[in-house]
Amino acid sequence: MLYQDQIDKTRIPSHIAIIMDGNGRWAKQRGQIRTFGHQAGAETVHVIAEEAARLGVKYLTLYTFSTENWNRPVDEVAALMSLLMDSIEEETFMKNNISFRIIGDTSKLPENVLERLNRCIERTSVNTGMCLTLALSYSSKWEITEAVRQIASRVFAGDLKADEITDQTVDGFLATHYMPDPDLLIRTGGEVRLSNFLLWQCAYSELYFCDTFWPDFKAEELCKAICDYQRRERRFGKTSEQI
Repeated sequence: MLYQDQIDKTRIPSHIAIIMDGNGRWAKQRGQIRTFGHQAGAETVHVIAEEAARLGVKYLTLYTFSTENWNRPVDEVAALMSLLMDSIEEETFMKNNISFRIIGDTSKLPENVLERLNRCIERTSVNTGMCLTLALSYSSKWEITEAVRQIASRVFAGDLKADEITDQTVDGFLATHYMPDPDLLIRTGGEVRLSNFLLWQCAYSELYFCDTFWPDFKAEELCKAICDYQRRERRFGKTSEQI
């Protein structure tokens, strides 16, 4: 039986975050350059976005480019930026009622890329279905540092007292303030680490790691991950009896 037929439609995770890993190794296995893998991975983004929207996922956050990725070879970074420009298909978002957002240090993005992204954000802002967020030039340490700076500025200005700062205060200053924490975090490609992605937000997320390279992670693989998630008991520090 297919995993998509086993899913409990009443228990779909509200927010799924994905570390899309394995593009380069997928390409290497086929005797191709890394860019070939990134192109295939971009196609998978559209497949997974459409499937997640169909299933009723409300938020999908994809780790697209980390702050550390700027240290990759210049030609690969340039190819990734060009691919990003070409792969943002507004019509796909409009057809599936998906709104589009980005999080990260956007000041480092090329101006033409940022203009293209902002145009897509504005056009899809009327959509009321799933929110697709790309984490671009993003790292959790950057995000938390920025939140601390903003909170410190508020305290210095007298708008906030230090003893009034709570978890919810920090949540409000994070780049992800407009969405709930991930219920499920998926990492493809066989690595078993978070790689500086949503560290604060994933405190109680269910983690799912698989060996499948991102270009091969299609709709059925997403359904498999969701089925695995639905077999788990989320206790958030409580006992089974309390749940």
